[in-house]
Amino acid sequence: MKPKVVLTHWVHPEIIELLQGVAEVIPNTSRDTLPREEVLARARDAQAIMVFMPDSIDDAFLQACPQLKIVGAALKGYDNFDVAACTRRGIWFSIVPDLLTIPTAELTIGLLLGLTRRMLEGDRQIRSSGFQGWLPQLYGTGLTGRTIGIIGMGAVGRAIAQRLAGFDMQILYCDHVALPTEQSAQWNARQVELDELLAASDFIVPMLPMTPETLHLINADTLARMRPGSYLVNACRGSVVDEAAVVAALASGRLAGYAADVFELEEWARPDRPRAIPQALLDNPAQTFFTPHLGSAVAEVRLEIERQAACNIIQALNGEAPAGAINRPGRKTAT
Repeated sequence: MKPKVVLTHWVHPEIIELLQGVAEVIPNTSRDTLPREEVLARARDAQAIMVFMPDSIDDAFLQACPQLKIVGAALKGYDNFDVAACTRRGIWFSIVPDLLTIPTAELTIGLLLGLTRRMLEGDRQIRSSGFQGWLPQLYGTGLTGRTIGIIGMGAVGRAIAQRLAGFDMQILYCDHVALPTEQSAQWNARQVELDELLAASDFIVPMLPMTPETLHLINADTLARMRPGSYLVNACRGSVVDEAAVVAALASGRLAGYAADVFELEEWARPDRPRAIPQALLDNPAQTFFTPHLGSAVAEVRLEIERQAACNIIQALNGEAPAGAINRPGRKTAT
């Protein structure tokens, strides 16, 4: 019998065909997130499972799926998954590390432009008021000559800086690793401490993974240290930003605007996560601009992410080390 592979979310048909060459595939043919109980029911006798952003796998899940050989993640961030438990149980855990960088950087810049130039407000006005031509209205903020602060100069932070260099901006960044001198000069980028970045930046972009240290890094205290009238854009992880504190900062005028592609409600492994976006943010279209987690939603990119996740699974089922593995499991331990 072929090994069984469970796909927790919809994938392109060609990915199912690829996996069917080596396995019995149990797909999710809907575009919805299945309840955990349903995923678990499908995976109890599976040898592999392909997981996505809304999934959360812990040791209890793994214990109920004793035949698992690999958890193949079609994503880069993996804090929703207990990798140490996978390792203890002899299960590979693989990711797709590189394909999300450029799409996320592009979307971040789109959020920045859309928020500061009030594009969404303009779109709503056109659709609702019977546009008759130019009027002196909806004045926004340009990027040229302004200062942007990037908190975290990893791969995505560098991709953002590289693309913003063409806007003739001053780029401040906070990271424990400095950029090479040549890149700093090309991008007009300068490494600073967090306090200076907050106080000096017109626009602030956190670009950090979700860890205990980055949880609510942007909070009431850090917002109070920002330049009055600055803008905040979050396209990394929802819980890096305290959304309730953002509501207060927008109301006080400390923040001029907030754009986000990610939200606190998406931190499925966080027991105290909010279950909804604060209504005060949703009711404030003049100061906010939101997208529904579209960071990697480029058609060819999503297909390639799924393909690499599938190849990791195929390698594990063939007894090989997956190319995207981030652990090195030994033999399964007794449970």
